Amino acid sequence: MNFRIADTFSDSLAKLAGNEQKAVKTTAFDMQMNPANPGMKFHRVEKAKDGNFWSVRVNRDVRLIVHKTEASLLLCYVGHHDDAYRWTERRKIERHPRTGAAQLVEVRETVREVVVPQYVAGEESVQSRQSLFEGVSDDDLLAYGVPTEWLEDVRAARTEDMILEVAEHLPREAAEAVLDLATGRTPTMPERVPADADPFQHPDAQRRFRVMTNVEELERALEYPWEKWTVFLHPAQRELVERKYNGPARISGSAGTGKTIVALHRAVYLARKHAQAKVLIATFSETLANALRIKLDRLAGNEPMLRERITVDSVDVVGRRLYEKLSGEAKLADEAVIRPLLRGTAEGSDASKFPEQFLWAEWRDVVDAWQLETWEAYRDVPRLGRKKRLGEKQRLVLWQVFEQVRQRLESDGLVTMAAAFAQVASRLADGADRPFDFAVIDEAQDVGVAQLRFLASLAASRPDGIFFTGDLGQRIFQSPFSWKALGVDIRGRSHTLRINYRTSHQIRRQADRLLAAAVADVDGNVETRDETISTFNGPPPVVEVLDSEEAEISAVAAWLKARLDEGLQPDEIGVFVRSADQLNRAHRAVRGAGSEVTELDHRVAAQGGRIAVGQMHLAKGLEFRAVAVMACDDEVVPLQARIETVTDDSELEEVYHTERHLLYVACTRARDHLYVTAAEPASEFLYDMVR
Repeated sequence: MNFRIADTFSDSLAKLAGNEQKAVKTTAFDMQMNPANPGMKFHRVEKAKDGNFWSVRVNRDVRLIVHKTEASLLLCYVGHHDDAYRWTERRKIERHPRTGAAQLVEVRETVREVVVPQYVAGEESVQSRQSLFEGVSDDDLLAYGVPTEWLEDVRAARTEDMILEVAEHLPREAAEAVLDLATGRTPTMPERVPADADPFQHPDAQRRFRVMTNVEELERALEYPWEKWTVFLHPAQRELVERKYNGPARISGSAGTGKTIVALHRAVYLARKHAQAKVLIATFSETLANALRIKLDRLAGNEPMLRERITVDSVDVVGRRLYEKLSGEAKLADEAVIRPLLRGTAEGSDASKFPEQFLWAEWRDVVDAWQLETWEAYRDVPRLGRKKRLGEKQRLVLWQVFEQVRQRLESDGLVTMAAAFAQVASRLADGADRPFDFAVIDEAQDVGVAQLRFLASLAASRPDGIFFTGDLGQRIFQSPFSWKALGVDIRGRSHTLRINYRTSHQIRRQADRLLAAAVADVDGNVETRDETISTFNGPPPVVEVLDSEEAEISAVAAWLKARLDEGLQPDEIGVFVRSADQLNRAHRAVRGAGSEVTELDHRVAAQGGRIAVGQMHLAKGLEFRAVAVMACDDEVVPLQARIETVTDDSELEEVYHTERHLLYVACTRARDHLYVTAAEPASEFLYDMVR
């Protein structure tokens, strides 16, 4: 007998109290070890439309719902007695007549009130509109996995909100297909299987039902929420993970579309396919590298021989480690060392008329980033992203400063991180042993010039050598530059994920207003956001401007308490602010809600029983059921301290872009609930969100 677990079971388990979850897990383990154990109290659910649903007693009030046949025992749901029985009476498991996939179908007649034009005041005008699926046949809708009894409701949908309401009641593959069709796209037809094939082996069924082959697998499944287990992929994602690429490839997509999951699966796929291969997973910061390690351990932790061949680190850590292996100990010169050198060298010369911030930015983004070693190289370099025009005479004045700084660093035995990357890349090009066979880079939009040059030297020249995932709309640390100029040409190997699994339609739609509908990189690769769809509904986000900081703190505290009273666990809630200066406001709001605080740091991990508080840049890679974004005041978002350092129009534009991206990142950490607040006067960005 196959022992299976459904995604609906994992979701329902997460909503129970800790002691109840423990009792459920004990019951599940006992059931897997011996389903026929006479101690298991199975009771058929009499009112269920599916005769194979049974209830199993966990304790006096909690009931575990299973679907039992001769060939399969499936954990479907767990809840308090009345809730569990109500859920069961509205569900059935059946093989779809066209696709052959096993589906958990909501019984239609119990939810006849679903399709009502509740979002539109003029009911007559809604009813007179054409169906969103006027040109789509019933046969096609069935082929996409729509259950037969839901065809009428899909056809009745005449607005975006109406089809979103219906989609929530459909199996996931059907929901994705009808949302695609409603927005004018033609989705890929699901795979059809032979009539005698196991319906649980269909790729779509494997997205919602897992076979548990041993106690260890069940333990892992019960330990992590379904969406964080990162085992099964959407068929479109799997195709990208397992595709052969003849050069560098990049997978893009807005927040919540599963880019990181794709990156992790790609690394594991390459390690499995190439038995001795060493695979690197890298990202731009150690904070995100820690988050990736946690997720990789969930994905491949039960395969220690494979896991040990996958290295997860920040790009800088990998680069420094290789530099020291090839060239000896690295004595690094950072901003704190170089700024005084630039300032001191410029004093008393014609270069003193240039602001210190401009000198630093020109050194960091042009001279050091591109490792320019001669006057001719600096004279001729295209200064992408630097709109302050410099004539040849001005460049010559500046070069005299930069050259002296380079010589001083060399005489002191110091190297910049960019120089270390360049030296490693040169040694690898000359034949030094490459430490990795394949590289997978997550959050690639924030990889810098020197980092990308180094990564290209690792693996970019070989098939499947380097694989990037990222979102230009979440770029917050790096100025734009040409990847192609560094030998990383992704044209023809760039793909966009469009299905958002993490963020509700309402939150995604409002957060997207912070960004342009399409974002292009320097090489002309375009990423669009208007084609992204979310697969579930939620309450509309609330954007509120309060009269004072005290009023904001009280409002956020009340909102947090309301979420806790609804049954959310404290560690399912996050509160984010722009910088450290606003953290106290967040702390006070959490304490006002009667909860404890865990302040996020480079380790990223939240703590059970506590609400997470952190700065916006630490939000990357995280997800919460509810998020409050506080202190979005004028001169805080965008941060006035950054604006005051701007030296030309290009930099000012870049500051505004990246500040928008930061707010977007913070808002899109929320799955179900989002509350964005400010104390008067508010950031101009908030008015974009509510336009």
